[in-house]
Amino acid sequence: METVGEPPSAAPDRTRWGRLHVLDWIALGLAAVGVLCVLTGLLPRADAEATVRRILPILIFLGTVVVLAELTAVAGVFDALAARVAITARGSYRALFWLCVGFASVTTIALNLDTTAVLLTPVMIALARKLGVPPTPLAMTTVWLANTASLLLPVSNLTNILASDRVGLDPVPWAARMWWPQLVAIVITMALLWWWYWRPARAGADPFVPPPPHVPPDRVLYRTALAACLLFVAGILVGVEIGVASGVAAAILVAGFAVRARGSLRLALVPWRLLVFVTGLFLVVQTIGRHGLDTVMGTLIGADPGAAGALRAGGVGALFANVVNNLPSYVAGEAVIAAGNHTQLLALLVGTNVGPLATPWASLATLIWYERCRAAGVAVPLGRFVATSAALAVLATTATVAALLVGPG
Repeated sequence: METVGEPPSAAPDRTRWGRLHVLDWIALGLAAVGVLCVLTGLLPRADAEATVRRILPILIFLGTVVVLAELTAVAGVFDALAARVAITARGSYRALFWLCVGFASVTTIALNLDTTAVLLTPVMIALARKLGVPPTPLAMTTVWLANTASLLLPVSNLTNILASDRVGLDPVPWAARMWWPQLVAIVITMALLWWWYWRPARAGADPFVPPPPHVPPDRVLYRTALAACLLFVAGILVGVEIGVASGVAAAILVAGFAVRARGSLRLALVPWRLLVFVTGLFLVVQTIGRHGLDTVMGTLIGADPGAAGALRAGGVGALFANVVNNLPSYVAGEAVIAAGNHTQLLALLVGTNVGPLATPWASLATLIWYERCRAAGVAVPLGRFVATSAALAVLATTATVAALLVGPG
């Protein structure tokens, strides 16, 4: 796992078995269990093949968007944006808060929550140290908004991709349905961030001395990366298939690096651990679902198509996400919700997107964030993290599901 100051592409993946990180072993173990389920017949081969076909677009998207994000960071785009955020704040701690919230929210919405956890966490911590302000408020802004700001577009969260296929909404109609719940989730997150983390750290940090503008190491690559990211977002908004949009954008940037900085291109850029983890997770969850989990989830969520059913789905999704993980929680919940009950399905999505905050393993983004904070020497007290994050999970999930029920669409 990288520390602050290392280039993001000096990534956490290892090629030697003896140096594999604990998360690498978890991913490999999960995949091995998934394969074992298929080989033993616990999961029929036909069901496994159907699952792999369903998640293939997700895997393509995830692999290419991480490459795009890693190379974008190497090109200096994130560092330049972070410096611009600090400069724009003009020494005001309150303005820095608003800008950091916007920075984390936009990154999550446009490039997905795992990108925020992987790349924005070290940038935010480095920014705090450069400004001489406590790093914990900026770190908490990153992890909370990586989860709660992941509702607006299908690309913002892997669960969204699954749900958008189920409800048949393209990106623009999806955003039209989810913009109000997304706004409510972000506003509640902002309020609790300020009250519990930013406000107590304000003494001695306001005002601060803004840093100089960041100078990209290669202006051509910087502009290429910026153009590739904008192209990716534009492609998503006009309805291009997500794997195609991220693949084309990543290919453009890879080509730029091949010409300008070939040494930055290496196999470690490919997030093999993430791809293996997601594949194994889906196979294992489907197996468990066939042998009792679907029955439990069906009993807890119920079939009420109204407000009570939506609130139950959101609460169960958030609870199971914090006990297990948000991906299997969504998949298990989706399996027991009637095909036409889109509101209840989206409420489940709210629970598994906004709710996975109270435990470090609740979402992959939270797990990555927690590990990167430890690697960077930022000690976030676990008791305080769990207590405040659980409160946010309950308040934000409830309010966001309510917004889904009363909002447009």
